[in-house]
Amino acid sequence: MGRQHTSANPANPKLAPWPERMARLASEARNPHLKAFYDAGCVAPETPMSQVPLVALDFETTGLDPNTHSIVSIGLVPMTLQRIRCRDAQHWIIRPPLPLQRESITIHGITHSDIEEAPDLTEILAEFLPALAGKVVVVHHRGIERPFLEVALQWRLREGIEFPVIDTMAIEAKLHPRRSPNWLSRVRGKRALSIRLPDSRLRYGLPHYPPHHALTDALASAELLQAQIQHHFSPDTPVGELWY
Repeated sequence: MGRQHTSANPANPKLAPWPERMARLASEARNPHLKAFYDAGCVAPETPMSQVPLVALDFETTGLDPNTHSIVSIGLVPMTLQRIRCRDAQHWIIRPPLPLQRESITIHGITHSDIEEAPDLTEILAEFLPALAGKVVVVHHRGIERPFLEVALQWRLREGIEFPVIDTMAIEAKLHPRRSPNWLSRVRGKRALSIRLPDSRLRYGLPHYPPHHALTDALASAELLQAQIQHHFSPDTPVGELWY
């Protein structure tokens, strides 16, 4: 697949004034971990992607609704466009406030014995939030990590959290707007193009990783973003064109 230097923005993000928002949130935060997180700020929107500190993040959860389900594991991998820092990757099993559900155990394989001695989310904030601080977070489907963390912290600290994300799924969605075939194509056997993480990686020739492990999925998202920038953007693409 050849590189396409697109003048339009395939991700079509909300161009959020993140540096200003982070400064405002720092002045309003009551929890010291959150205040330190916001005080680290973030890069200006015009910063080229080649100069942006990034961290790929993935959660495994007990379900898909942040208001009724919980985080059970967190994986993160610091990265830049040039390098994925696996040596600095981190993974936590988290004890959820509600019992595990059979369906989620089947998907991610985290069992009751795994969480029995696991810490609560509040017990790892001193490690977790500094690993995100000052970086732009890379996820595959922003409807999981940011909403789940927001609800989890609101429930525990009475304060939520905001941070910029680059969503590799949103990039794929904008690159493939006609991924659902019309009725005639369906009759002829054509299937919808998938923008799930494993299927998106296949389009770039990236290797298959077993899914539903937070650390592996974070690594998979990191590699996918590098491939997307290489094929469809440029290292000089401003981060403000990609973040939400």
